[in-house]
Amino acid sequence: MPAGTGSFVRTCINDLNALSGVGLVSVPYALSQGGWLSLALLAAVAAACWYTGTLLGHCMDADAAIRTYPDIGERAFGRAGRLVVSSFMYAELYLVATGFLILEGDNLDKLFPGASVSLGTVSLAGKQLFVVLVALVIAPTTWLRSLGVLAYVSATGVFASVIIVLSVLWAAAVDGVGFSGRGTTPLRITGLPTALGLYIFCYGGHPVFPTLYTSMKQKSQFPKLSSDAFLPCAAMASPFSTADELYLVLQLLHL
Repeated sequence: MPAGTGSFVRTCINDLNALSGVGLVSVPYALSQGGWLSLALLAAVAAACWYTGTLLGHCMDADAAIRTYPDIGERAFGRAGRLVVSSFMYAELYLVATGFLILEGDNLDKLFPGASVSLGTVSLAGKQLFVVLVALVIAPTTWLRSLGVLAYVSATGVFASVIIVLSVLWAAAVDGVGFSGRGTTPLRITGLPTALGLYIFCYGGHPVFPTLYTSMKQKSQFPKLSSDAFLPCAAMASPFSTADELYLVLQLLHL
């Protein structure tokens, strides 16, 4: 997208899509691994990611020539900084994309067990089939040159996250599942690394922040953009943790 042509709303949708998603629905598992007190890590990670995202905007404000993470690395540490930052950034993007393909393959294989396709001597079945299909469906979205157009794709991701949250609330309130918590372990030291990794995954949308900043018409609105994206993500995460927090409080009061 040409620099400085993106509206605030479309950029906010892209940012929200980068932050919301699989990480939010992993909060219950993170709680089971780290214990109730690990929720403090969730709040700390959210605050740290919001603050560092705002700092990133200030870094890019310092020089109009800064457009990417490698540019920031070079400005701070020279040529070596550019190489190190580029290596970490591209490795993260590659591994995250790979992780999502594996996740989609696993989930679709459970929804459609036994699916298979044969083309001549080539046969694909199960997880491998769905990984290839998802890659083929997603690939055209990577060819879009306009973040304004990509915002419509991002909107589908945000809508899917909202549907998941509403489905959880519906299952608990209407279908009789209820909100009663399970387990009262306050802290699991051995599970904290897993919990911390999942919490970071909830709010770690930083790789796309420089691109979003560069695309904005009014770059002074970037701090507001960060707040407007982080707050809805925190709201969407709450149905997966708030009921458990209330259950823990009631247990403590009972004791």
